[in-house]
Amino acid sequence: MRGAVFGSVQSPAVRRGAVAALAAASLLLSAGCSSDGGSGSSAGGGASDRPAASKASTSPASPGPSVASAPAKGSARVVRTLAEGLKTPWGLAALPGGDLLVGSRDEGTIHRIDGESGKQTLLGSVPGVSPAGEGGLLGLAVPSTFGADQLVYAYVTTASDNRIVRMQYDEARPAGQQLGAPDTILRGIPKGTIHNGGRIAFGPDRMLYAGTGETGDSGLAQDKKSLAGKILRMTPDGEPVRGNPEADSVVYSYGHRNVQGLAWDAEKRLWAAEFGQNTWDELNLIVAGGNYGWPEVEGKRGERGFIDPVAEWRTSQASPSGIAYAEGSIWMAALRGQRLWRIPLSSSDTEPSAAPQSFFEERYGRLRTVASAGGDRVWVTTSNTDGRGTPKPGDDRILLVEVG
Repeated sequence: MRGAVFGSVQSPAVRRGAVAALAAASLLLSAGCSSDGGSGSSAGGGASDRPAASKASTSPASPGPSVASAPAKGSARVVRTLAEGLKTPWGLAALPGGDLLVGSRDEGTIHRIDGESGKQTLLGSVPGVSPAGEGGLLGLAVPSTFGADQLVYAYVTTASDNRIVRMQYDEARPAGQQLGAPDTILRGIPKGTIHNGGRIAFGPDRMLYAGTGETGDSGLAQDKKSLAGKILRMTPDGEPVRGNPEADSVVYSYGHRNVQGLAWDAEKRLWAAEFGQNTWDELNLIVAGGNYGWPEVEGKRGERGFIDPVAEWRTSQASPSGIAYAEGSIWMAALRGQRLWRIPLSSSDTEPSAAPQSFFEERYGRLRTVASAGGDRVWVTTSNTDGRGTPKPGDDRILLVEVG
């Protein structure tokens, strides 16, 4: 989806220049502020986290920050399976030292996965999680201060809303009792059976970002007073950040349908993966205050006042969820598409260096989350036990993938 960038864009060339300028401005603001899926109905109908069912389209070039272009063709191979037998894994966060935290959407539990042996240790259940449809225990994030504060952040669906909570993790306590009581830092994100968003991540500015969905009520995406259909930016305490488009609001960008992937590249630019409706799924370059167009437009339309996606896919090829940056490219998990997409980045803000390339098509089923494992490796989780996939023996699992 695309978004109005503080004013109307008169032509594609002017629009591209505006995106580049705003991206640069967003980077300066951030630098200065350190201190799924089956069919579902929305307004007008369409698919949500679609079940499993190539060629992607990219936007015109425009000048941007200097960054080396990734090669046109890349590679991806599964090095090993770290863990198996996971139930509806959704959120994934790396701990200092290489171990992982993984959350179960439907069971509301968090496990620690040893990064070498794959041994699973139950930390505990997150109180108040009310799983239904696409809601439950969703994204997990660990701040850079984890070594000192031992805080784990989670995006959860409750009986009344979606909210972001944080819990203290005490490894010295018995397994199953290692999570402290949740402290809610942000409440009131609208919930729905579909389109709950749910990805959270700490950015290079040490602020917390969250992708939300419009819950099937498409009009919420354009309502700046609603937290639905947005990307949010807040302090670790859940407060608005200096440099946000509005001083008293955590809303960072709007006009989104269902954001489930967030990642920053080497130039600290923010990228987001987003579910389209019936036609186009998207990868967007996010700028502060940007309007990404839903429900007025879907995919690349070149329409005045909205920011076009950088790349788009037919919904049968993607239904995108988590993304990560590694080796000069964005790596994007596809649910209905059952593959891993590589989007090589270039020195342009708005154009990949080559057409997106896919790997593992239908080999591992639905793919949900991608997270950096450092260097040329990423973690990828499958999502075949979520009621929309076809589980195989061992599902769901965490894969270690070497990329290039």
